Amino acid sequence: MLRLCNCQHPCLEAFHDQCRCSQMVCKTSPNTVAIDESNFWDENGVHWNAHRIGWAVAGGCAAMTMIISSTTILQHCRNYTNRPQQRQILRILYMPPIYAIISFLSYRFFRHYIYYSFIEIAYEAVTLSAFLLLIIEYVGATATGHSTDKALERKDKMPLPIPFCCWRYRPTKAYFMYTLKWSVLQYVIIRPAASIAGIICEKFEVLCHSDGYSWRYAAVYIEVINFVSISIALYGLFVFYGLMKEELEGRRPMAKFLAIKLIVMFTFYQSFVFGALEGRVIHATEFWTTTNIANGLNALAICIEMVFFAALMWWAYTANEYKRPQGTPPTSIWRPLWDSINYTDFALEIATSFRFFFDYVRGKPSAHGHGHRVPNDLSGHTKMDFGEAFGLTSARQLPVHPTSVEYTTLPRGHDEGENIVLTPYPFASRVER
Repeated sequence: MLRLCNCQHPCLEAFHDQCRCSQMVCKTSPNTVAIDESNFWDENGVHWNAHRIGWAVAGGCAAMTMIISSTTILQHCRNYTNRPQQRQILRILYMPPIYAIISFLSYRFFRHYIYYSFIEIAYEAVTLSAFLLLIIEYVGATATGHSTDKALERKDKMPLPIPFCCWRYRPTKAYFMYTLKWSVLQYVIIRPAASIAGIICEKFEVLCHSDGYSWRYAAVYIEVINFVSISIALYGLFVFYGLMKEELEGRRPMAKFLAIKLIVMFTFYQSFVFGALEGRVIHATEFWTTTNIANGLNALAICIEMVFFAALMWWAYTANEYKRPQGTPPTSIWRPLWDSINYTDFALEIATSFRFFFDYVRGKPSAHGHGHRVPNDLSGHTKMDFGEAFGLTSARQLPVHPTSVEYTTLPRGHDEGENIVLTPYPFASRVER
């Protein structure tokens, strides 16, 4: 005869004492069996308990974040004069409202907090990748009116930042810029993939985030992968900033970076603190477990913080430097919005990096060459110089001899940013934006 075991799955009565739910492998559940009141108000009026006060505060802060961020986004859209730079800025400006909205939903529907949290942090990868491409565009715009040869002479062998300062790197190598970009762009692949894996594991109840870090549960593996991936991405950003710090002067790159990084730091560390308080300061109630309360406090804190981060981004990513010329009509908001959600530039960067590393493994001379201008090798591939690797110059082939090629450096015009290209690759023709 079949009976229900504790996890509500049928099992044979003869083996009921040994019945174990094959679907429920986590020791503890983040939610209680009791169902809390789900309505904010009813015919008797508003029920102002602690949970609903937090509900109102989270919703109000999310609305304020939306207003501030929408104002900044609209200013850029109406003054969309530098497409390569501003499409990345718009992607960064989406971070506070996305975090605020998802955190409000995770507070409101706290029993599904894990699903919302995975969706929320996945956008962090998009923001970091957009920031890298933005500062590359800044370097390109700065070097346009200067001699690339003199800039190349200044960039010699340099030590890596801590903790690998014992090693030195040469930025004029052909593989340098591809490696740098890939160190950040890998995060835009791994972070969303890890979030999807986490959602699937939570659905099948094998994530077990409430049971702590143990090799028996999926949570620890996902966290380790994310930690390694973001560490590589942040290190790549530090390498690039240390190399091009002089060229980025006047652009407030540190303020722009901190506006992003502080969001990541606050959300990570406060989540750790609230988790550490479970069972010590935070105690369960009739409707909520300690995990529910810790998650709710974290979501509420994020909603409040995003108001200030939206204001910080308004200042750090000001639209004043992109003001359209006097007398020209405002640009349409639809093209900027489409550009910001069109991630084909990410796909192009990733695809070309894959192709370069594939050629590097195959031993093609073009992938192993030095950055200085030299004739084509016997395989017919062009070796990039430093300016070409950073997208500051382009190489024009002038036939001098059937088996040789001479290079001339061409200055790059910005034309309101429409013709700035991130990186001209030796495998494809230049793409005009």
